[in-house]
Amino acid sequence: MIGRLLGFYFARRFLSAVLMIFFSCVALIMLVDFLEMARRTADRDAVTTGMVALLTLYRAPAFTEQLLPFAVLFGAIASFVTLSRRLELVVARAVGLSAWQFTFPAIAVAFLIGVFSTSVFNPVSAEFKERANRMESDIFNASPAGGLLGPGQGSFWVRQQSVDGQAIIEAAGTQQGGRELYNVTVFEFDRRGNVVQRVEAKTATLERGYWALNDVRVLIPGFDQQAFAKFLIATNLDPNQIQESALSAETVSFWQLPEAIRSAEQAGFGAARYRLQLQSLLARPFLLVAMVLIAAVVGLRVFRFGGVGQTILGGVVAGFLLYLGTKLAEDLGEAGVVHPIAAAWFPAVAGIFLGVLVLLHREDG
Repeated sequence: MIGRLLGFYFARRFLSAVLMIFFSCVALIMLVDFLEMARRTADRDAVTTGMVALLTLYRAPAFTEQLLPFAVLFGAIASFVTLSRRLELVVARAVGLSAWQFTFPAIAVAFLIGVFSTSVFNPVSAEFKERANRMESDIFNASPAGGLLGPGQGSFWVRQQSVDGQAIIEAAGTQQGGRELYNVTVFEFDRRGNVVQRVEAKTATLERGYWALNDVRVLIPGFDQQAFAKFLIATNLDPNQIQESALSAETVSFWQLPEAIRSAEQAGFGAARYRLQLQSLLARPFLLVAMVLIAAVVGLRVFRFGGVGQTILGGVVAGFLLYLGTKLAEDLGEAGVVHPIAAAWFPAVAGIFLGVLVLLHREDG
């Protein structure tokens, strides 16, 4: 095994390179996002610069979470190439260290970064994403009277079974932890699955055992449209089920995903997107390890054969292809074409195996 002092040195060089690249990109992303938000809110007198800065801060973690694999890839390439150019890897090879030994500290750090990202950073990102959504709703006047969202645009669906029969609810958004919906459409069915009536309302408030709808229009097949100030519909749902159905998978933290899966299934909808998100977060440490192995191939090639520019470009392209493969697999998993476990784990496992095979070929022939 590599010595403790040398191992910590390699690990520190790798970590410092990753952090430098990561925070540099975060600063650039936040600057661009701040300028874009400032442009969008320029005509709103009530929005101050401080509010725009806070909104940018809330939005940043969700963006930077997608940046992490690239930061690890570029950080690993930068650290290996720097060590090679300064002949430090040559010296390490001269004293009998193999590529596996000087790569292990970076692999261990990348794995720990992935664990931290999944267990700590992701819950913070999900919480900040939810705060950003609420703040955007306030800034852009998302309300039942019409605003950020309208019917069918960014809407979500919930199915319920109550004493009145089965119903499907469409809403543009939710407030107060799932207790209030706005821009609501309810389709009620009989036991044969035929539509009994369609109810449209500006808002719907969840009470104990029923929905209280306001500013309502009721359409019954064969009858004229009727308008009501108030209208009640029985329900068996609770606010948690509504909130989980309304939330995107990215706004649910790692620790809440198992409950979100159960709630989505109880609400009558598939939980593929939540299962995919859970498996993707579990696979993230291994995806980062795959990025390090790709960078190690670059580092080994550099100090043995030269050709720094072309080799680095090849490593970057390989990393991008792995990332694109990951996104493609996630899209297939979300569409139900591929099982969520296979969609989340295949790119990481394939990247690790390919990296190991190339290193074995170059190290041991």
